[in-house]
Amino acid sequence: MGAWIEMIPEAEATGILREMYDQAQTPHGTVDNVMKAHSLRPHTMQGHIALYKSVLHHPDISMPLWFLEVIASYTSIKNNCEYSLTHHFMNARRLMNDDARADDVYAALQSGEPQRMFSGKELALLEYAAKLTVQVGSMEKADIDALHKANCNDGEILEVNQVVAYFNYSNRLLNGLGVTTQGDAVGYYK
Repeated sequence: MGAWIEMIPEAEATGILREMYDQAQTPHGTVDNVMKAHSLRPHTMQGHIALYKSVLHHPDISMPLWFLEVIASYTSIKNNCEYSLTHHFMNARRLMNDDARADDVYAALQSGEPQRMFSGKELALLEYAAKLTVQVGSMEKADIDALHKANCNDGEILEVNQVVAYFNYSNRLLNGLGVTTQGDAVGYYK
């Protein structure tokens, strides 16, 4: 079982669901459970695919992808979403291509002490991601001012904002439906 609700297997998908599964296919040639969870309402998968690809797989992204995957992972830690953390920290690890550093980054994020591994712009963006996730109602202009002071430009702020917003959506989808990684090829990158 990969979720608390029915997920239509790939072999049984027809029509629009088949089309959505084809669009959601990973480089591993599989469809992850995060997308299969939409199978009873494939029109929602269409929006999910578009949003996901726009925040993490668009050619116009300017932030380093490994760092956006770290942002995704930290958001998922704050939401206690094991599914996204498992997938997206594997992506960060593969993109960092340094297992010792990845282990140290993971430990710092898990302990809520990103300052052990990050400083400057990166630390400011991680702090922004944490507040946007767990204290969204107390966000204020001063939060953006702090990012500007850390030399973040508005495009970088928007990119991180969108990753955090996407993962808050996705984490709630996953945790709310009990979606697991059972049967998934973990991580997007080979």
